[in-house]
Amino acid sequence: MKKISLLTILAMVVSGAALAQEGEVSWKSTELEPGLYMLEGVGGFAGGNLGLLTGDDGIVLIDNGLSNLAAMTVASIEKLTSDPVNFVINTHAHGDHAGANAAFTKTGATVVAHDNLRRALLADKEFDQRGIPELTFNDSVSFHLNGHTAYVFHLPSAHTDGDAAIKFTEVNVIHGGDVFFNKVYPFIDLDGGGSVDGFIAGQQAILAKADDNTRIIPGHGPLANKADLQSAVNMLIDARSRVKALVDAGKSKDEVLTANPLSAYENWSWDFITTEVMTNTIYRSLTTE
Repeated sequence: MKKISLLTILAMVVSGAALAQEGEVSWKSTELEPGLYMLEGVGGFAGGNLGLLTGDDGIVLIDNGLSNLAAMTVASIEKLTSDPVNFVINTHAHGDHAGANAAFTKTGATVVAHDNLRRALLADKEFDQRGIPELTFNDSVSFHLNGHTAYVFHLPSAHTDGDAAIKFTEVNVIHGGDVFFNKVYPFIDLDGGGSVDGFIAGQQAILAKADDNTRIIPGHGPLANKADLQSAVNMLIDARSRVKALVDAGKSKDEVLTANPLSAYENWSWDFITTEVMTNTIYRSLTTE
């Protein structure tokens, strides 16, 4: 089997290219509150974690996974509600979260996203333009459906430049999108307008809306709580500090990588973002190299 480079894999994840085939993966649903679900891919990579709000007032889907698994995603949602999705909220523009937009606009859904996300998808020549967001916002927008308030708020220059998180205020549930990778290093898309400082600020903004009873749906990883998110913030703040100390000492990128300043966080390493990749991302964010 031909070896695929890490950069190629990351590009495939970001673009939503076919990393899995329908039939190999499915969505596992967890009902957090009556009519409010978290959906996690099992059996392979289906995309980032989804959120789903159901009820008589309308169906709201948060993200929708890879484009090539759209039929499976639609079928999984149909097991939870017989009504079509009315609104799709995109947390950011990457294909593992917004890849199946067109499958839902085809059945009448309206896609809602940040202004920058719409611009990013319009510029993406490989994205199915039938899934371009039709309603956009600058700072925030709220949905008032099924007895819930879903407050959607922008997190500037974090994972990308078009990130949003959603808080269901009445039931104390937050979907953090990819501004939260639970228990693993995050992917910070510097080329997509993200930044390490903005990512930390975005996580802190979510923390400010959470308490010890908040359930947090991360973009990737298991269902989390405030302590899990605080741990992720603490890790990234310390990781940035460790790399910055070497940058301030005049070390080159190769010297920083050789020093391995993030060795204490090796247990956060995973297939796509290893300790070396995380170190390189932080180094790049702190320098012009």
